[in-house]
Amino acid sequence: MLNQTELSEFILLGFTNMQGLQHFFFVFFLLLYLTSLLGNGAIVTMVVAEARLHTPMYFFLGNLSCLDIVYSTVTVPKMLSGLLFGHQPISFGGCLAQLHFFHFLGSTEAVLLATMAYDRYVAICNPLRYTLVMSPRTCLLLAAASWSIGFVHAMVHSVMTSQLSFCGHNHIHHFFCDIKPLLNLACSSTSLNMTLLNVITTSVVLGPFALIVLSYFYIICFIFHKVQSQEGRWKPFSTCASHFTVVALFYIPVLFNYTPPSSGSSLKRDVQVSLLYSAVTPVLNPLIYTLRNQDMRSALKKMLGKKLLHGGRLRKWLLHLSCF
Repeated sequence: MLNQTELSEFILLGFTNMQGLQHFFFVFFLLLYLTSLLGNGAIVTMVVAEARLHTPMYFFLGNLSCLDIVYSTVTVPKMLSGLLFGHQPISFGGCLAQLHFFHFLGSTEAVLLATMAYDRYVAICNPLRYTLVMSPRTCLLLAAASWSIGFVHAMVHSVMTSQLSFCGHNHIHHFFCDIKPLLNLACSSTSLNMTLLNVITTSVVLGPFALIVLSYFYIICFIFHKVQSQEGRWKPFSTCASHFTVVALFYIPVLFNYTPPSSGSSLKRDVQVSLLYSAVTPVLNPLIYTLRNQDMRSALKKMLGKKLLHGGRLRKWLLHLSCF
């Protein structure tokens, strides 16, 4: 990429200037980040290790957990460093890389949630054809398409942003390098960048969201027209509850922040909303799926039981060695 900027680095100002609260926020978001890594890492481990979780639903859930691990890692460590040591410098290349991976993983998650909604639609509305429609090959193709769409979307923005000239002040009023704060610092024309942000980003957000709404519309119609018993209706609703909750946690702040991207919203509000889907939502996703899903709870108990059994054997072995 051609670097046309006269600035070699930017300064991330973070999300708060209150000195008395910075250490509190550091501890709070550090605990959230570690919880996210632990929870999502446990889900990935269970999906890989437990044979009965080798189904399309849990395959996509494993992809979602991998996304959440990397997604929060793109922004949170730099934010924690800023809370601990003050305003953080970031090189122009590092800023572009952070922008790219944030939008790559975020847009991939948006498409992946739509893929998971389609999986639930097939499972509930066409159960007899489920294994045929959602074959391993189809699942791999859908997952690959989700990651590819996210990558292309992010690459467009990172390439276009790299062509801008930055010759004024280099203070970014955010805790990471996002598109809108960078466009506010550019000296050259940003009309094309803003148009792409309006058209492409809105499409990547609203397109999958429309597919999710459509999938749930068909699911609800199927349940009320084809299923007569209360118990029979409750089971599919219960199955979809976790996914629907995760969709709400992800899409509500994203729609609030990026549609329309050119709205005259306050920068402070944008930063606060960004905190939700970059630091808080990745923590809640594994909690939602493990607490509401019987298969996940059983797999977690089995995995923890093996750890405890292994730990007990290790303690006995060390005790046996100490007797000599």
